[in-house]
Amino acid sequence: MKHFTLKGEIRQKGNKAVIKAFRRQGLVPCNLYGQGIDNILFTVVEKELKGLTHTPASYIVDLVLGDKTYTAVAHEYQWHPVEDTCLHVDFLAVSEDKPIAINVPLKLTGHPVGAQAGGKFTQSARSLKVSGLMKNLPDELELDVTPLELDKRMVAGDVKVEGLQILSDKNTIICSVKTTRAMQQAAQEAAKNA
Repeated sequence: MKHFTLKGEIRQKGNKAVIKAFRRQGLVPCNLYGQGIDNILFTVVEKELKGLTHTPASYIVDLVLGDKTYTAVAHEYQWHPVEDTCLHVDFLAVSEDKPIAINVPLKLTGHPVGAQAGGKFTQSARSLKVSGLMKNLPDELELDVTPLELDKRMVAGDVKVEGLQILSDKNTIICSVKTTRAMQQAAQEAAKNA
């Protein structure tokens, strides 16, 4: 999986006024926690954070705080209810020898058999949550949708990737091919004329 480097400034615990002052300066308050390390409070520049938040890709984050670098994943984002701004990020420290839970984007390939027959293809999920060791995490999960027939769907439970455990609900619909109204009408007409 690709890495994303993010520089941060360590900060002290502050009240609401201090946090609001950070945000006015274009900084996003963050928190790093995980096994074997004490919680670290820090801020990052909002513009730099957008490289992580405004992309469909998933990254392992290399956090540079002072003279130390921590390997982490973005665990939780807090967003402004109206504006498209990130208010707070929780990062979870990770290591190469323990499984990591992360959302991985889906890349669908092929042309479904059902769509070739006139059905409507719909993609419902853009990513799946998986767990695996850092070395096994792919940049994206590539799924071939060619065998998908009319009125069939692909769910998270159908996905098997060696070295990864799929954490998304096994009934999560990834994509489907539905019969269109025009096809249903044509079938009804054919049945009447038969």
